[in-house]
This record gives sequence, structure tokens and C-alpha cells, in this order.
Amino acid sequence: MEYLIVKWLHVLGSTLLFGTGIGSAFYLLLASLSKDTAVVAKVSAYVVIADYLFTATTALAQPLTGFWLVHLAGFPLSAAWLYYSIFLYGIAIACWLPVVGIQVHLRNLARDAAQQQVALPRAYWYWFRIWIALGVPAFFAFVAIFYLMVFKPAAFS
Repeated sequence: MEYLIVKWLHVLGSTLLFGTGIGSAFYLLLASLSKDTAVVAKVSAYVVIADYLFTATTALAQPLTGFWLVHLAGFPLSAAWLYYSIFLYGIAIACWLPVVGIQVHLRNLARDAAQQQVALPRAYWYWFRIWIALGVPAFFAFVAIFYLMVFKPAAFS
């Protein structure tokens, strides 16, 4: 029963982590492309809140529940699929950490532009491009992790 509970927590955490990330990225992307500073200011504020409430907590919980599952299932830490999953998770988190600061910066730039009723500044678009550049590898890293976790391929054993 302990294994199933921990597995449920791990799957729930991965769903919240990936789902919040995809949802936040989607809404911030669409809001930004609208170039409506009031919309961007509001959406980016919500994205920052979602990151702190859901992404940060589940990003911390995933390794804990993951290693707990490895222990309970008796998987060797030397299994290649597990090694690559941990490596990819490190890449995803390394991309995500700067994104948190960038999203706060984007929120502040959009809020200031909305208050002044002016267009989003050049700095917004500069940081927005970096935000996208970091989000793409994080997205693909998480997709690969899901594959490795579900299939545990023999090629990675």
C-alpha cells in the first residue's frame, strides 16, 4: 500500500508540475502575443503565483517521491533509464530556475507598461525570447522523462 500511495503522489506531482508549466507557458505566450499590456500584466502576475504555488512545490517533491519509489520498488540507482531521467530532470530544473526570475521581471515590465498605458518595452521582448529559449529544452526534457518513467526501456537498462 505504501508503494501505491507514493506512486500516486509522484504521478500527481508530475501532473501538477508539467501541467502548470504547460498551462502557464501557453497563457503567457498568448497574452504576450496579444501585445495588450493590461492582459499581459494580469496573466504574468497569475503565472508567477502559479509557479510559486504549484511548480516550486512539485519540483521539490518529485525527487523525494521518485527516490522513495526507487527504494520501495528496489530499482538499482545504476539503471540507465533512471540515470537519464535524473539527468534530464536536472536539465529541466536548470532551465526552470532562471525562468522564475525572468517571469517576475516580465510581470514587472508588463505591470509598469500597463500602468503607464504604453506598449511593452524592448526589454520585455528580450527577456521573453530567453524565456522561450529556456522553456523549449525543459519541455522536451519532461516529455523524455515521462517516456523513460513509463516504459523503462531495455535500451536504457
